[in-house]
Amino acid sequence: MKVEQISVFLENKPGSLEHVTRVLKDANINIRTLSLADTSDFGILRLIVNDVDSANRVLKESGFSVSRTTVVAVEVPDRPGGLHGILEVILANQINIEYLYAFVEKSGQNAVIIFRFDDPDNAIRVLLDNKLTVISGNKIYAL
Repeated sequence: MKVEQISVFLENKPGSLEHVTRVLKDANINIRTLSLADTSDFGILRLIVNDVDSANRVLKESGFSVSRTTVVAVEVPDRPGGLHGILEVILANQINIEYLYAFVEKSGQNAVIIFRFDDPDNAIRVLLDNKLTVISGNKIYAL
C-alpha cells in the first residue's frame, strides 16, 4: 500500500528541471506526478514515476543527489469537502502530515492525494479502518 517517491535536489537556476526531465525521457521513464518546492538556493523535486529503480539509477549516474521516500496515495472524491473528510480522520487519530500534493486523472472523478506521513504504517491502518481507499504503488506507477 506504500508508494515510492524519488526526491531530487536541484540548484535553483535555469535548466535544472529540464535536465531532470531530459534524463528521464532519454531513459524512457514516465512521470506520473510531481511536486517542486524551492528556496532561494535549491529546490526539492518530488517525483512518482513508472520505474523507480531505473529513475533512481539514471539520475544518480547523471550527477543528481537523489533519495527515495515512502509516501501514501489516497483516493479522494473530486468534490468540495473531499479532502476535508480525510483530514478529519487524520486529525482524530493524531497523525502528522509532513507534506502532500495532489493530481486528478479526470475532472469530476476521484483525485489522488500523495501524503508523506511521519508514521505511514499507522496512517495506512487508520485510513483503511475508516473505509478510505489507499492506492498501491503498482497502481500509481501504472497510471
